[in-house]
Amino acid sequence: MNKEYALGLDVGGTHITVAVIAINKMKVLDFSLHKESFDSNLSVAEVMDIWEKAIRISWKNSGVEKLEGLAICMPGPFDYASGICWIKDQAKYEHFYSLNIRELIQERLNLSNDIPILFDNDANCFGKGEFFKNAENSSRKVMAVTLGTGLGASFIDNGKAIDSGTQVPADGELYNLPFKEGIAEDYVSVRGLLSRYEAVSGIKISNGLELFNRANDGDVLAIKVFEEVGADLAEIVLPWLRSFEADSFIIGGKIANASVYFLPAFQQKIRDSGSEIIILVSTDNEISALLGATSLLCEA
Repeated sequence: MNKEYALGLDVGGTHITVAVIAINKMKVLDFSLHKESFDSNLSVAEVMDIWEKAIRISWKNSGVEKLEGLAICMPGPFDYASGICWIKDQAKYEHFYSLNIRELIQERLNLSNDIPILFDNDANCFGKGEFFKNAENSSRKVMAVTLGTGLGASFIDNGKAIDSGTQVPADGELYNLPFKEGIAEDYVSVRGLLSRYEAVSGIKISNGLELFNRANDGDVLAIKVFEEVGADLAEIVLPWLRSFEADSFIIGGKIANASVYFLPAFQQKIRDSGSEIIILVSTDNEISALLGATSLLCEA
C-alpha cells in the first residue's frame, strides 16, 4: 500500500520535537519541524497543551491534510504496545504514571481509532532512523548506542530492531549488563562521567555540559574522564559487535557532542581488537529519532 505522510514525534523529559514525514521517501517535510521545550513535571493537562500545540503547528506548517498515523519515540519505562506510561521516580512525567498516552493524544486531536498511534523507545528509533537516513545502510547491519542520562542500544538488521536471539543481549539492552563493579550504565552515562570526575578531582558538578566546557577549557582531568568513558564503551560493545556481525556502529545522544574527547580512545580500543567496523557519530539525533519512529508505520 502506498503510504504518504505521518507525524513523527520525539518526546523527551524536557522537549517535544514534531515533524511531518514523507513515509515512502523517509524525509522530513520542509517547514514542518517544530520543537517545544517544557517541564514534563507539569500537570497532565499542561503537558498535553504543549504537545497539542507542537503537533498542530507542525501539521499546519506541512500543508498536509491527511495523515496515515502518528509514530512516537518515547522514553521508558513504557508499554510500547499498549501506549501506557510507567515512568516513575525519574524526575520526569511524574503525573503520567499508568496513563494511556495513546488515548490522551486521540482525545486531544479528536482522532479516529482508525488512525494508528505507535510507540517505540528512543534507542530503537535512533538506530532505525540512522539506518533510513543513509541509503548505503540498506545492506548493512547497524548497531547504535545513545549516550546521555542512560545508555541506550539498538541492533538494526534490514531496518528492523532485533531484541532477541543469541546475537544480541537480552531485550537488545546494554545498560544493565554487568560491568566492573556495577552495570554498564554506571560507567557510560552522564552520571558515570560526573562520578568519575568527582572521584579524581574532588569537585562535584551538576551536568554533562559543565564537564564538556571544562574539557574545552583544557581541564586535563575532565578530558581524562571522557577518554576513560570511550575506552569503557568499547569494552562494553565489542562482544556484541562481533556476535551481531555489525557492519557499522553509530553513536548518538547528548554525550555524542563531546566525541572529540572520547572517540579517539574508543576507536583505538576497537582497532586494537582487530575490528574494522565503520564508526560514525550522528549529526542529528532528533531527525533520526523521528524517521525511526515513522518506520513503525511501514511495519504495521
